[in-house]
Amino acid sequence: MEHFIVSARKYRPAKFKDVVGQQAITNTLDNAIENNHLAQALLFTGPRGVGKTTCARILAKKINDDGSHHEDEDFAFNIFELDAASNNSVDDIRSLIDQVRIPPQVGKYKVYIIDEVHMLSSAAFNAFLKTLEEPPKHAIFILATTEKHKIIPTILSRCQIFDFKRITVNDIKGQLAEVAKAEQINAEDDALHIIAQKADGAMRDALSIFDRVVSFSGKTLTRQAVTENLNVLDYTYYFGVTDLLLANKIPETLLKYDEILSKGFDGHHFIAGLASHFRDLLVCKNQETITLLEVGDQVKQMYLEQSQKAPYAFMVDGIELANNCDLKYKTSRNQRLLVELCLLQLASLTFESEKKKASSERFVIPPSHFKTILNPVTGSNTSESVTPSNTAEIQEVVNVPAHTSESSSEIPAVKISEEIPITNKTAPPTTSDQQPTSTEPERVIERPQLLAERNAKKVSALSLKSIQAKHEIKKELIAKQPDKNDLPSDTFTEEEMMAAWTSYAKKIEKQGQFNLLSHLTMGVPKLEGTLIHLVFPNSTIKVEVERAKFELLGHLRSTLNNYDVDLSIEVNETEVKKYAYTPREKFDKLKEKNPLIDKLRQEFDLDV
Repeated sequence: MEHFIVSARKYRPAKFKDVVGQQAITNTLDNAIENNHLAQALLFTGPRGVGKTTCARILAKKINDDGSHHEDEDFAFNIFELDAASNNSVDDIRSLIDQVRIPPQVGKYKVYIIDEVHMLSSAAFNAFLKTLEEPPKHAIFILATTEKHKIIPTILSRCQIFDFKRITVNDIKGQLAEVAKAEQINAEDDALHIIAQKADGAMRDALSIFDRVVSFSGKTLTRQAVTENLNVLDYTYYFGVTDLLLANKIPETLLKYDEILSKGFDGHHFIAGLASHFRDLLVCKNQETITLLEVGDQVKQMYLEQSQKAPYAFMVDGIELANNCDLKYKTSRNQRLLVELCLLQLASLTFESEKKKASSERFVIPPSHFKTILNPVTGSNTSESVTPSNTAEIQEVVNVPAHTSESSSEIPAVKISEEIPITNKTAPPTTSDQQPTSTEPERVIERPQLLAERNAKKVSALSLKSIQAKHEIKKELIAKQPDKNDLPSDTFTEEEMMAAWTSYAKKIEKQGQFNLLSHLTMGVPKLEGTLIHLVFPNSTIKVEVERAKFELLGHLRSTLNNYDVDLSIEVNETEVKKYAYTPREKFDKLKEKNPLIDKLRQEFDLDV
């Protein structure tokens, strides 16, 4: 039985031109050798399996080849490979320094390849410094590492650094195709692409996976065989799940996810792959970014077709939701529920967008459709619809100078006509030849004070015109203020006042004005005649309450049926605000009154 050699060794490059994906570095080294411009200390850094040791061996062979040797000569006596992971002590470095002094017997240079050099101890690094800075003319050091940040700066400054990059999926796939051709293996393009993706930029890993899959499937390499052997979630699942999400089919989506879990796939792997799938769909939306899609031609066509169905907003929101689920997955206690919740949100994206779009239109009812009449007796507002025929008779527009530019599109404030008869809804109907039996004359109300105050509040004070407009409204308010003798002024008790105060507090609580609610319930209002006194500990609270003064007064006057009611708001710095005490503060208060409580706590080892 012939001895089997793994592909990573069998197809290891023997020349710089055979190295895959590192053309910039190989060209630099080739030119440096040709022009006799090669440094004596080189540092090769980069991920695993990208060709660092391979390039070091090719370099060591090429600098000793003067053309007089056989093509298969490997100059093994001139190349010394050391593993720094197992030879990391000061004694090992001193032994190396002693060997460096001896010139080569064959060839021109001695090349020392030190792999995983970051594993050297600090003392070993320091012992190596002088030799690395001024080595003999016949010695060249090539240091290789996957973790450059662990090497001390004094070593880095003495080396010429070459950063090896990850090999692209297309480059790995091309090399695998060459290996498959040499081994007479019939391999599908998608199968090689999946192997290249699984290798994560490492050529050595790709060749190892290739050998493993060939051992499983034989001379024919199919996509199905690769996905089954490598336990890779096939891209067809992602296309199917995305179609279900776009169709808002939540039950089918959850069943699909259960099928994926039943085949042994991890939920974390699935949700991360779904985010990548959305990213690839987004890339296909623009012709300029299609080149970023690293898939086969057949799969690329599938991506292009599905990207046309998926809205742009769905893909962007989908990437964000899937990425957030990916971040929370490891810390979640119920990981399956987390992924299922993410799928529910994804399946609702297109449905919600349609619903939001339909409800985004504004339906504005013009002010002319309503008239508001303030009853001076009850203090309540009555609203009724105004037909187009009598709109002009019952309203007029107040011409308020605009405080913004002339192009401002603010709706002008509407005021009630100066003369609006108040009809009694309970009055008996009258006929054409019969006059109303009621002897009470019709009363005409002037502009209501509350409406004028609201109009005054609508005007901003950010310009001279607006300030002038406010002064005009105030003058109009004084001139048009109704006679106080016509307004009710029923007597009321302090209990009735507190009941009206409490009802207003409940009203603003329903409206969500919790800040104002805390101010109004801070203290007890005191009644003196028709004047209600309020005392607050600072001016900030006073300003907040004064902003709601007009609405509060309107509620109290209408509820108590007395329009002589007024508010007096004062500030008293000594007023103590009521705070919610913490358990520690309560305990300290009790301890002040009875020190034995602390002894009780210590006796039973209690916690506050």
